[in-house]
Amino acid sequence: MSIHTESVLIVGAGQSGLAAAHAALEAGLRPVLLEAADRAAGSWPHYYDSLALFSPARYSSLPGLPFEGDPHRYPHRDEVVAYLKQYAAGLVRRGTEIRTGTRVIEATADGGHGFVVRLADGQEVTVPRLISATGSFGRPYRPALPGQESFTGQILHAADYRAPEALAGQRVIVVGAGNSAVQIAYELAEHATVTLVSRAPIRFLPQRPLGQDVHFWFRVTGFDRLPLRRADRPPTGPVLDPGRYREALRSGRLERRPMFARLDGEKAEWADGRREGVDVVLLATGYRPNLDYLAPLGALSGDGRPRQAGGLSTTHRGLGYLGLEWQRTPASNSLRGVGADARYLLRKLAPVGNQAAST
Repeated sequence: MSIHTESVLIVGAGQSGLAAAHAALEAGLRPVLLEAADRAAGSWPHYYDSLALFSPARYSSLPGLPFEGDPHRYPHRDEVVAYLKQYAAGLVRRGTEIRTGTRVIEATADGGHGFVVRLADGQEVTVPRLISATGSFGRPYRPALPGQESFTGQILHAADYRAPEALAGQRVIVVGAGNSAVQIAYELAEHATVTLVSRAPIRFLPQRPLGQDVHFWFRVTGFDRLPLRRADRPPTGPVLDPGRYREALRSGRLERRPMFARLDGEKAEWADGRREGVDVVLLATGYRPNLDYLAPLGALSGDGRPRQAGGLSTTHRGLGYLGLEWQRTPASNSLRGVGADARYLLRKLAPVGNQAAST
């Protein structure tokens, strides 16, 4: 394999990597995508069974391929997987190379001329432009819980969760205040005894204010395209509520409490001293960028986050990122927002050098 000077190597063939490839084609570049999984669908096949998009189909497409069918529906996880596979096939027809089953081990600098990308099969690829689009699903955030070393139950993450039947009849504490925490707790409550815990009260945003989906208003007001300073970014966004989640908490169908004080053996201890038996603690505590392969390059901060501004590396020319939460706008890590970020990145991403690169 040889990589031309007009090439861009994209690590990850999920929604961000596919959007990057489309933008690269539009910019006259030759995109090559490397995907560790056996298909170009990113993390979507691994999400829980009931997950659907928060935004209607009409606002949820990647550039150049609208979702088919009712534009007002909220596509299910499996619909999104099929859509991404269709999108990838279209890119291949336009000349994009997508290599599935190809895992990147590390990236290093190539003497000022580009990047050396080492693969699990022993190959090395030298390339003048490198885009990291590996998302965060592979690095779930599991905060330390007081007393967890003595806990005799299970501690799971939302990344491990598929369907409520697996936890039927158990006593479950769901930790988190975001969309996934509330959705999982809500559906689990039909099958298990559930308490939703969070350090701060849950903030709700109606899904359809004034008869229109909230994403209609995001588009009209320009909120989705609004650049925000890092200081403006909330730790947890509001939960989009079609009307049932807030009502479930109000009616007692779903219980929410402040965070427990500690775990102890088979029990959770609350701030008021009450102790209750718990079978499972399920962490819906989010994810962190999955970028370990860039550590040898020196492109990451001490906590593994990329050193970047608007998706452009601040440590290495020719290195870019896509799909980071709050990368440029509130929509940056979503289907509806990653296309705009990809166009911006490909306009700005200059190659490291002018020499041809090869394996």
